[in-house]
Amino acid sequence: MKLNIDRIRSVALGAARIVEESGKPHFFRFTPAEDALYIARDASLGTAYHDRSLCTAGVKLLFKTDSQAMTLSAEVAKRSSRTFFAFDVTVNGAYLGSLANFNERAMPAGYTSAQMPFTLGRFEKEFSLGEGEKTVAVYFPWSVEVTDFALTLDAGARITPVKPARKLLVYGDSITQGYDALRPMNRYSARLAEALDAEECNKAIGGEIFFPALAEQKADFVPDIITVAYGTNDWSTTNGASFMASARAFFSALVKNYPNARIFAITPIYRKDMTASKPFGAFSTVAENLRAAIASYPAITVIDGMELVPHKHTLFADLRLHPTDAGFDHYAQNLIAEIGKHL
Repeated sequence: MKLNIDRIRSVALGAARIVEESGKPHFFRFTPAEDALYIARDASLGTAYHDRSLCTAGVKLLFKTDSQAMTLSAEVAKRSSRTFFAFDVTVNGAYLGSLANFNERAMPAGYTSAQMPFTLGRFEKEFSLGEGEKTVAVYFPWSVEVTDFALTLDAGARITPVKPARKLLVYGDSITQGYDALRPMNRYSARLAEALDAEECNKAIGGEIFFPALAEQKADFVPDIITVAYGTNDWSTTNGASFMASARAFFSALVKNYPNARIFAITPIYRKDMTASKPFGAFSTVAENLRAAIASYPAITVIDGMELVPHKHTLFADLRLHPTDAGFDHYAQNLIAEIGKHL
């Protein structure tokens, strides 16, 4: 039994829209209005934010079924600098396996620094789900665009959507998008969503800085909790005055659009080159400026990113900036504990 697009929509989380194009379901995590923002911004700045926005970070299928088998078929296309990808599958919360284009055990230390080439295109894999009713989750890749997708269950199998109790809206840069987790289920925001029993809506884009126009867009997705994690790219590319103005405008828009949401601002995590000299100033001033920018919003909780991931380059896939799965494990556990203190 191949799920039609309406069935897929009914069990999908984290997708702003799922559009059928030439008979193929196409997943978008940004709204048309947000797409237009990034298309215009890229045209003006000569950047590729819109390409990275088409990656399916945070998209997930979640359902109950009595099917004993499941086949995933997907076509993926390059939209980021990373060409490795995986669809992760869990059954009753336990990892079952992945549809992927790499062998995790063969990935060397610093695997992104080497920019290893990986094949993209169409992939398919069958999974044995076991007997009886179970809860199945399919985590979509953060690194590529999914241009076609099919999910097939046993003929006559039951399938029921599972809807989390909360909604989690996450903003950020490459680290929040998922760079460089080998398993998308290990991204810190995916782990946070699981811990909060929340649907994740991921608005993070690699290379991004505070972009107030994005926060001004109010979608139908009304979050209970919001996390915002910018700053590391701002430090590299902007100055303190510009950063504070953009951060203040960004949080002002969030507070206006979502007055009932709990908002957490995460300062940048460790990066190996944080002692470098930048026009912005010392790396530590990013956190200082962020706290100053949102001082007038006492309801916004600031979380110290420097305490989330140990300062060991081996916990970073590029040995300097983007966490490995082990690095994300530290990030997730520590962030969950910090947010838990306030909920």
